[in-house]
Amino acid sequence: MRMRAWAAGVTVVLVGACSSGDADEPEQPEGSAVVGTVTPGQRLTVVGDTDPVAAAAAASRVLFDRAGVAVVAREGDRAGELLGASAAAGLGVPLLLETAGDATVAAEELERLGATTVLAVGEATAEDTGVEVVTVAADPGAVEGATGLDLGDAEEVADDGAVAAVAALDPEQPVALVPEGGASGEGGGDGRLPEVERAEPLEDTLVLTTGSPESLAPVATARAAGARVQVTGGATDPRASADLVELLADSEPAAVVALGADLAAEEGLDWKLDTAATGQQLPGGGQVLFPGRMLVALYGHPGTASLGLLGEQDLPGAIDRARQYAADYEDLVDVPVVPTFEIIATVASSSPDDDNDYSVEADIEVLRPWVEAAGEAGVYVVLDLQPGRTDFVTQAERYRELLELPHVGLALDPEWRLGPDEVHLTQIGSVDVEEVNRVVTWLADLTRENALPQKLLVLHQFRLDMIPGRERLDTSREEVAVLIHADGQGSQGDKQATWQALRRDAPPVWWGWKNFIDEDLPMLTPEQTVADVDPVPELVSYQ
Repeated sequence: MRMRAWAAGVTVVLVGACSSGDADEPEQPEGSAVVGTVTPGQRLTVVGDTDPVAAAAAASRVLFDRAGVAVVAREGDRAGELLGASAAAGLGVPLLLETAGDATVAAEELERLGATTVLAVGEATAEDTGVEVVTVAADPGAVEGATGLDLGDAEEVADDGAVAAVAALDPEQPVALVPEGGASGEGGGDGRLPEVERAEPLEDTLVLTTGSPESLAPVATARAAGARVQVTGGATDPRASADLVELLADSEPAAVVALGADLAAEEGLDWKLDTAATGQQLPGGGQVLFPGRMLVALYGHPGTASLGLLGEQDLPGAIDRARQYAADYEDLVDVPVVPTFEIIATVASSSPDDDNDYSVEADIEVLRPWVEAAGEAGVYVVLDLQPGRTDFVTQAERYRELLELPHVGLALDPEWRLGPDEVHLTQIGSVDVEEVNRVVTWLADLTRENALPQKLLVLHQFRLDMIPGRERLDTSREEVAVLIHADGQGSQGDKQATWQALRRDAPPVWWGWKNFIDEDLPMLTPEQTVADVDPVPELVSYQ
């Protein structure tokens, strides 16, 4: 699949077949080769070809409009591809690929570029391309002789690091990239390329790749064009990379080019890039919650010690305590541990209040100092709803202003969701999955509309009948990370049984575990929580 917002021209340098010859006095063609680069006309262009040959030609079309010289290498000839990348970056021309005995795709792109000469390196031949071919062995000295470049000492590259090495090429001072074990060819070539008039670099274009194999030649072409290249290390969601979020915000590129079939398959890449470009990061880095961090939370209500640990001290004391609890896990897991507040924003009431919903809603201005101070301290915040007889969306809307902050998520407590004639503590509440899904939609839309980092949506549960129809839970919205939080209390045997029951036939969600200071018999230590709760929860809270 290829989505191209702007069909820009491509300059091609061919890295061709190995040939013997006298490279000491190569022929120097008269004149010079003009190169022209083009910034893609739309903000996002995706080159998603799975075939490396087609991907190389597509990248050339996107970033170059003309090139009197190009480089061609043969697909699968790693020595030719790497040295071709070095030559292309140093000359400022595209790198095209051919298959064995077939240079048709390269020839078509060369014609579009107006190329008159190609450099064929290694096993490439560039036959039937209709242009003059200068062939060189896959040898740094041979490439230097044909191009006039000073490639310095050869740098050996492992297969799994090849794309990253090409992305790091400096067009002003390229190095000779060779496979592990060294260059595969010896000897010179049969000529010398004309002088290349390098085009203006595309400093306002950012090229992304996960490092997928088919992106090697396109990445070389991007570096040749002077575009910046960011290798995401396998992440297809740009929000997941803290480095990419920072880069997008700092560089403010006019255009982004995504290279690779894996990025082409990423749904919503456009809005995810827009979100990443805000530069907002979650505590712990990036804009996607899981995997990649553990949240350790104090649960409760400000100023009310009876509702949990959060309210047992003032705000500075709560921040310090949350940090202390999180620190106990730092040596136990391989991801950043983020201190967290789970603030009960609406508290279940035993009697009706003014709106007869059996829920006391905290004033947003009472919660704001806690939420804002937490954000400044690197503490994530979850607002917990105990709605009584009203619905979760109605209550969530009350706290929209706080939920529009990047570090604030939402929790639903079905235990305290009453029917029209029910009262708290007479029966355990429940919420139908359709209402939960309305919250998913509401929270996801809020997140997308405000280009916010991914939001956490916690569903508290200790009985299966608390969320009837749970198998229909909507987990499709990538703006939201849905987490089921097992918050049963008592003996560890009972808690483990609840954990297993909740996980059985569950939809694809993340998982949380609660440690009760007074009610658990006994309460697990941090070491036991990590060792005994399988899988290790993404959220551990303390009440």
